[in-house]
Amino acid sequence: MTTTTNSQAPAAGGRPPLVTRPLLLRFVSVIGASASFYLLLSVVPLYARASGGGNAAGPATGALMLATVVGELATPRFVTRFGYRRTLVAGLVLLGAPALVLTASGGTVWIVAVCLVRGLGFALTIVAGGALTAALIPAERRGEGLALVGVVSGVPSLVALPLGVWLVAHVGYAPVAVVAAVAALAAIVAVPGLPDREPVSGRPVGVVAGLRTPDLARPAAVFGATALAAGIIVTFLPLAVPSTSVGVVASALFVQPAAATAARWAAGRYGDRHGPSGLVLPGLLVAAAGVLLVALTGSPTAVVAGVALFGTGFGAAQNATLSLMYARVPSSGYGTVSALWNFAYDAGMGVGAVGFGALAGRTGYPLAFALTAVAMLTAIVPARRDRRHGHATP
Repeated sequence: MTTTTNSQAPAAGGRPPLVTRPLLLRFVSVIGASASFYLLLSVVPLYARASGGGNAAGPATGALMLATVVGELATPRFVTRFGYRRTLVAGLVLLGAPALVLTASGGTVWIVAVCLVRGLGFALTIVAGGALTAALIPAERRGEGLALVGVVSGVPSLVALPLGVWLVAHVGYAPVAVVAAVAALAAIVAVPGLPDREPVSGRPVGVVAGLRTPDLARPAAVFGATALAAGIIVTFLPLAVPSTSVGVVASALFVQPAAATAARWAAGRYGDRHGPSGLVLPGLLVAAAGVLLVALTGSPTAVVAGVALFGTGFGAAQNATLSLMYARVPSSGYGTVSALWNFAYDAGMGVGAVGFGALAGRTGYPLAFALTAVAMLTAIVPARRDRRHGHATP
């Protein structure tokens, strides 16, 4: 039987080790999947336009996210039946292999089909990988461990997103597609060193049962509300800020993920010592306050301060809600928690971006940002109820 950090002896300071060989091997697949996904995220729409299939840009991105969301909800069943390793390998193959043939055709159907398969592969990697990661982190250091994993996955995404566009301009589409494929496929070599199945405690928790469980649905709903603004800021801030403030937008789009990463780390350390439940409501309130400040789009200071405030609240909510959800299920429910949390993340970002676009067309950007902050505050009700329940286990 493969052992993990959960069963290892405490370190000299009385706390179990956080970074272990299995977790380092897990980082390989985290980096590979993240780099592969984000390298092509902005490149595919550019390729569709350059190849004459410009109408494929929207459907391609939509297909990618749709397949990801649907795949996230289905992955726990695959993990239960096939284990972590097979599911993770399948995800890396489905994410990487289609990239090799992306440039074989510029037709809309072909591009959309490739994106559908890659979206499913990405879903398998993040849900199965997320559940496995939770099993590799000691329960008493879960918040800190999840923050560390967030950093490891966040850095490749920050680098790969602009790097893909830059590489296309210098070497062309085919080489970038090959690099994206190799990033995912090469990560497979680390998978055999990972545990396949953990000793399972408790009855399995299905996705439908998880949605019906208030102790899981409440934090997922609160996180989904904060994710609304995450998609909006990335998509619409460059359009909302005056064109003369290009430097402000660049600074803001760097400050926001930097603040979120720092907040995730701080929230993880605090949550391990005092419990994560007390951070869910403050994270929501700080994030909403940041979005309200961003509504002052004509003020560079307000925009940068607002995204910093939002990033801080968003990062705290990310760590607190995920830590709390893992704490409320037995190990048999880790896959379901990973699926529900990632679903809340992607669905929140998608709904936020689509809804904000329609709203801003009627109200203008400043008022749309203000109304978004108000919409986020509707999650105060589940957040307050969740705070009263603390760590109650279903």
